[in-house]
Amino acid sequence: MKKKLRPAVFFLIHFLFLNCIYGQIPANMTDYLRQKFLNYITSVPREEIYIHSDRDEYISGEDLWFNIYLIDRQSFKPSSGSKIAYFELLNPENRPIVQKRILLDGGFGPGQIVLPDTLSSGIYTIRAYTNWMKNFLPVNCFTKDIHIYNAFSSRSFKEKKYSERKNSEGASVDYYHAVSNAGLTLRANNLKPDILEIDVVTDEKYRTENKNQFYLFIQTHGNINYVSFEGITDEYTKIFINKNQLPAGINQITVFNAKGQPVGERFIYTPEKEDPVATIQSTDSSGLRDKISLDFTFPDTIPNKLNSNNLSISVVAKTNNQFFPDINDYMIFGTEYGLLPEDVFKGIKFSKIAPEIVDSLLQSAKSNWLDWNAILSGEAPVYKYKIETEDYYLSGKLLTGGQKEKDSDRYVLLSHPGKIADFQYARTDREGNFSFKIKIDDKINDIIIQPDEVTKNQSVNIESSFSDKYLKSERLVDSTSKPIPGYISTWSVNHQVMKIYGTSSIGEPIKPDILQPETRRFYGKPDQELNMKDYITLPVMQEVFFELLVGVFLKNKKSGYEITISDPENTKVYETPPSLFVDDVEVKDPSVIAGLDPEIVEKIDVIRERYFVGDYFFYGIVNIITKAGDFSNVTLPDYAIRLSYRVIEKVNSFISPDYSSTEMKKKRIPDFRNTIYWNPSVKPNQDGKARVEFWSSDNKADYLINIQGITQDGRLFSFQKNIKVK
Repeated sequence: MKKKLRPAVFFLIHFLFLNCIYGQIPANMTDYLRQKFLNYITSVPREEIYIHSDRDEYISGEDLWFNIYLIDRQSFKPSSGSKIAYFELLNPENRPIVQKRILLDGGFGPGQIVLPDTLSSGIYTIRAYTNWMKNFLPVNCFTKDIHIYNAFSSRSFKEKKYSERKNSEGASVDYYHAVSNAGLTLRANNLKPDILEIDVVTDEKYRTENKNQFYLFIQTHGNINYVSFEGITDEYTKIFINKNQLPAGINQITVFNAKGQPVGERFIYTPEKEDPVATIQSTDSSGLRDKISLDFTFPDTIPNKLNSNNLSISVVAKTNNQFFPDINDYMIFGTEYGLLPEDVFKGIKFSKIAPEIVDSLLQSAKSNWLDWNAILSGEAPVYKYKIETEDYYLSGKLLTGGQKEKDSDRYVLLSHPGKIADFQYARTDREGNFSFKIKIDDKINDIIIQPDEVTKNQSVNIESSFSDKYLKSERLVDSTSKPIPGYISTWSVNHQVMKIYGTSSIGEPIKPDILQPETRRFYGKPDQELNMKDYITLPVMQEVFFELLVGVFLKNKKSGYEITISDPENTKVYETPPSLFVDDVEVKDPSVIAGLDPEIVEKIDVIRERYFVGDYFFYGIVNIITKAGDFSNVTLPDYAIRLSYRVIEKVNSFISPDYSSTEMKKKRIPDFRNTIYWNPSVKPNQDGKARVEFWSSDNKADYLINIQGITQDGRLFSFQKNIKVK
């Protein structure tokens, strides 16, 4: 009986859901659909990441160089929204090996990691996402498989197989079949050169119930291309649309009935027009330790749309295994359609895939960003993770009772021990979650977090900023018989030689361009600012309070020490004690301050008036600033945690030998670099020209020059060029 009821209950719930969405028919349906769509796009922006790495294959222990491109899915322009990208290297079992936070400046972020030399041979994954993208993981996440080889490990090569990308919450409801027997079929013929032919087939029931009408809506990566009201004259309705009206990319065609219910959907692909962004000139061959020059020439309209991070270039030994698509091909699908790039492109350019195959591929496509159920619901979505535009979000959970009970609607305090008081608080939600804003920099921050109201068995747990949601791996295969490419042995020897001679491509850290605001005391100018050096040294803090502070009292009672402050207006003592700080860290026990040696105290700040920070209320403030200024003279209570925290990682520059002098060219130290050149920030001058110069090594081989870039107006471009060193 239960099995029979479940489909009926599901249908009833879904019917009521649809009625809620589509219960009232708007007077102007085309305007209604436009507005709903635009509202959704504004509230749910889509970020995409592309990573240009110097190579797709590595020897364990080598450096991996990369440049992160953060792209707005709607405009294809570099996104200035998120300032931090979360970069990870995952092993074949999807366990993180390396995790780093990378600074993004105007949508770009160079980075570098050292691959541990203990890694066994196998397929590893680099992935990257922003804090905002964590709301949609594991789908909305850049992933790229790389091959790592270890000549000194006898373990089998581990392959990695993925399931199809799916939304972390599972497949969404198929609203096209929810309206039972909709009586409408949508077909699209996109194989004609200039015209898109759309066929809408309807039965008599549909035509009667919908007054011989439907609505047509076409959009491309979040931009509305075409919206129309269509009348029906017979069973077949043909609509012809000039392809000039459709931008390049995946075009989504949706048909709505008279009530505004989506009843048909189809995806097609409009190819990009061939329009070279730049030309590159260089020699086709070079000798050992020779200078190689690359000259870029851009059209007149391009230079002012490029900044120093728009263009990245790598030069590596050429192989037959170029696994990953370039930035232009990757962004055709991005992460939106549940397709893995390796499965779609299979090492070839998308423009080389036959239109019939592309059309067939899109028959089963479905956007995991633009869901008409969500678009038409009218409810503003609420997401846990925010866009980190100016600050980094440090999140955690407040727990009590043996870490089982979630402590809701409580204040949690954050302090940076120091001589300049910087107070922050957060309030826990119903699940006990809280979040703080931290300034984005590459310095190590000293942070103390504690609950405002201390109860028994209370603890603060800090959440990892890296997500534990991964694309599902179907299986792991030990391919013992899989042949290792011959050049890998050469690369491994090259790497070992470089290690023996202590040669490295790692240069000085790149100084991040971060504007740091001036640090000020959160309470401003205090009512009393007592500099201890201006007075004779007193033996105990109780005498300091009695002799030197006005309206502040430190007393020793039977129950212990207490500190009180009198209201400066009526000199009455506040019933609620003041907030007490030592080196900007709030302390709950007045005996901590009473027990300090006055010799170590540099200054005391006092606020006697009531004071607000947001909705947090102080009945006066006493801040003891020690000479050390680092809270080292106080024992940290059990309920608080102290962290040494670096928000973003330091990124090193890439360096390579300069053989311009005869002495350097004849130097006997071998040069067996596997990556000849890497530059994540090439910028043309005002004339639209740029020159890149580097030196070849001692390796005779064919090299691939790989260039990826994006203009400020959203034009993606990539170039590959071969050069022989002999």
